[in-house]
Amino acid sequence: MIDEPTHFALLRDSVRECVAPFGFEYFAATSRAKKSPTELWQALGRGGFLGVNIEERYGGGGRGMSELAIVAEEVAASGCPLMLLALSPAVCATILSKHGTNEQRDEWLPALATGERIMGFAITEPDAGSNTHNIRTRAERDGDKWVLTGAKHYVSHVDNADALLVVAGTGVDDRGRIRLAMFIVPTGIENLEQAPLEVDILSPERQYTLHFDGVRLAPDSLVGDIDDGWRTLFAGLNPERIGSAAVVNGISRYLLDRAVRYARDRVVWDVPIGAHQAIAHPLARAHAQVEMARLGTAHAARLYDNGDDTRGDASNLAKLVASEAADITLDAAIQTHGGNGMATDVGISAMWGLVRLFRVAPVSSEMILNHIAQHALGLPRSY
Repeated sequence: MIDEPTHFALLRDSVRECVAPFGFEYFAATSRAKKSPTELWQALGRGGFLGVNIEERYGGGGRGMSELAIVAEEVAASGCPLMLLALSPAVCATILSKHGTNEQRDEWLPALATGERIMGFAITEPDAGSNTHNIRTRAERDGDKWVLTGAKHYVSHVDNADALLVVAGTGVDDRGRIRLAMFIVPTGIENLEQAPLEVDILSPERQYTLHFDGVRLAPDSLVGDIDDGWRTLFAGLNPERIGSAAVVNGISRYLLDRAVRYARDRVVWDVPIGAHQAIAHPLARAHAQVEMARLGTAHAARLYDNGDDTRGDASNLAKLVASEAADITLDAAIQTHGGNGMATDVGISAMWGLVRLFRVAPVSSEMILNHIAQHALGLPRSY
C-alpha cells in the first residue's frame, strides 16, 4: 500500500463503504442488461464523492485531482469500474471551472457535484484519430447563434448525459492550423442524431456516434475564449489521463485481489496453489507493477493540483504505466484461476475489454511514447 496522508486514507474508507452494496455482480448485471449504473452514481453523489474536485462555493469538496483519483480507483477496485468518473467530474467539471462563464459554472457545477446532472465529452472523429488538427466538425456563426455541423464517434454514455462538451473547429489561424472551440450541447437538442456503437466490452457505459446536422446553439453555449480554444481543451486532457489511470489501477487491484484469494484457497496436491512459485511470482510481479502505477498516478495528480504538470509529462506517464500494469495483472489473474479464469460468474475475463481499451483510449500508448520521446528524451518529433 502506498503511503498517503491521513485524509486520503479516510477518503478511501468512505468510498469503499459507499460502494460496498454494489460490487462486480451489480456492474455485470447492469452491463448485460444495457442499463446505466444509476443507483451507484446517485450513491456517490449523495456521499459527496463526485464533487471532491469542485470548489466549495459550488457544492463540492474544494479539493483536487488527487482526491478524485482516489474515488475513481476505489470504485473500480470494488468491481465497478466507471469510465464516467474520468469524464463528467474530471474533464467536464475541470474545463467549466477553469474556463466557463459565471453563469455556466452556476448552472452546471453544483449539479455535477451531486450527480444530478451528467456531462459527456465529444472530441473523437473517425477520420481524425489522434490528430485533433484534422477535426472536421465545424461551428459557424449565424447572427448571434452558432451552427454545429459534423460527426463524432466513440462518445460515452450519451444515453444518460444531460449535455455534451463538443469540440469543433471555427476556422483556421494565420499559419493555416485549425482554430478550436468548445460548446455545451444538450443531448436532446434538435438536429442532433445519436446511434449506439456496439463494442465487445462489458460495461454499463455505452458508446455512441453523433451527427450534428445544423444544430443551432445559443451564444452562451460557447465555453472559453473563441480565440483560445486549444487552451480550453487542454485544461481537461491531463485530468482525463489521471482519471483513466486511476480507474485502471482500481481494475488491477480488483483482479489481483481475486487472484490472490483464489491462490490462497485453491488446494491442489495438498497445498494452496499460491505456494508454488509458478503462481506466486507472476502475482508478485503484477503487484509490483500495480504499486508503481499507483505511485505514478498519485505523483501526477499531486503535480497537477500544484500546477506543475502543464505539459502533461507525469499525467501521460501515469496513464501509460497503469494500462500496462493492468495488462500484466489480468494475464496473471486468468492464469492463476486456470480454466475458471474464463468462467462468466468468476468475473475475471469479463474485465479484458476494459483493460485492453485503456491501451488505446483516451490516448494510445504509442502517442504517449511519442510525447515521452520528444519532450523527455529530446528526440525529433515523429508526428
